[in-house]
Amino acid sequence: MGVSRRSFLKASGLGYLVLGTSSAVAWAGSERPTNDRIRVGVIGCRNKGYNVLREILRTGRAVCVAMCDVDNEVLQRRAAELKKDMGQTPKLYVDFRKMLENRELDAVVVGSPDHWHCLHAVYAMEAGMDVYVEKPLANSIHECNLIAAAAERYGRVVQVGQQQRSGDVWNGLMNYLRSGELGELRRVNCWANFAYGAGAPRVPDTSVPEGVDFGLWLGPAPERSFNASRFHGNWRHFWDYGGGLMTDWEVHLLDMALWAKNITAEPTNVSGFGKNLSGLDRDRETYDTQSALYELDDFLIYWQQNGGVERGPYGKSYGVEYVCDRGTVVADREDWTLYPEGKDGSTEQAYAFKLRSGRSDMELHVNNFLDCIHSRNKPNCSVELGRNVALYAHFGNVLARTDSGSLRWNASQQQFVANAAANRMIVPEYHHGWKLPDV
Repeated sequence: MGVSRRSFLKASGLGYLVLGTSSAVAWAGSERPTNDRIRVGVIGCRNKGYNVLREILRTGRAVCVAMCDVDNEVLQRRAAELKKDMGQTPKLYVDFRKMLENRELDAVVVGSPDHWHCLHAVYAMEAGMDVYVEKPLANSIHECNLIAAAAERYGRVVQVGQQQRSGDVWNGLMNYLRSGELGELRRVNCWANFAYGAGAPRVPDTSVPEGVDFGLWLGPAPERSFNASRFHGNWRHFWDYGGGLMTDWEVHLLDMALWAKNITAEPTNVSGFGKNLSGLDRDRETYDTQSALYELDDFLIYWQQNGGVERGPYGKSYGVEYVCDRGTVVADREDWTLYPEGKDGSTEQAYAFKLRSGRSDMELHVNNFLDCIHSRNKPNCSVELGRNVALYAHFGNVLARTDSGSLRWNASQQQFVANAAANRMIVPEYHHGWKLPDV
């Protein structure tokens, strides 16, 4: 047998049983006095921002003192839920600038649409607050660079919302891949097939819903009429606000590919394409069908997405496949499975493996963030790591949007080589009087 079950379990599990609980906090829930809790605010309350906030509050180590959203219905509904479930009554804001004047704040969760991440995160850091910012780090290459520069300038802790960096399953897998049991890693294949990736159904423009400050929602993006298929959640299928499945899921899964070899270098060569091939009449600008191949020094990373469908390789709608000399490992957030290579190329029994400490990836991730607010250490998904993988995703989108076939990147100059169309996409144009931060 090429890889034994015993060596598989030894290399993957036993060493990680300690690592998996190393971020456990010393302060348990109500044992920590209220006046010592970290005072948190959230910008963007409808979905992920509020979910992250709830996870933070469930630790018992923080209290919510401020909530901000441009949709008053969302803001009031989430505030009522917070009061009912957590007994907390934060101050409510529509304009994030007013919220950042609140000197009670220690940290801010940025759960706004991607085109707002840069301004929300940088201004929060400038105001002296640590930041948990959802992925992708920002909606352009230059904005990612600005957030990273702000974290360094202001000395702030920034945790990027790629919670797999804190998860038990993925940490156990990384330990196993690095044990040498499977030999060298030569290729990583990542995929994401989701129905929502095809975009929302087309609907006519309407007047702005009552209670929505649409001008503040657009912010630095160009002027545009209101349409429900470009609003709540659906915004990610339009280039002014997001990057489709590429930035919504690729940052999660390519992060797991890069982590396998501790890659922190920016991509240098990428090839691929993106098109809308689903045949579905949906309202979108981003691509439902997209591929990207990243060439690194000693292995390859391949990305594919298919919006409008849910089934993918190994019966998984999303996943990561690690191809090594003596076996292949397939993983998602629930488990990972080893497919060993036998002698003379024969296949052998597959081993499925699950390892959890009883805490979710998100719970571990927010606890790590809170730990680092106190220790001032780098969090599990630091701004540098979040920036790097966001660049990989943005490169894939720039490649597809320019129909370039391939791109080369000069990291020292922060420019694409001999591609003017691609270089024009590095720095976004801001509108409505908003300016890129001066960091």
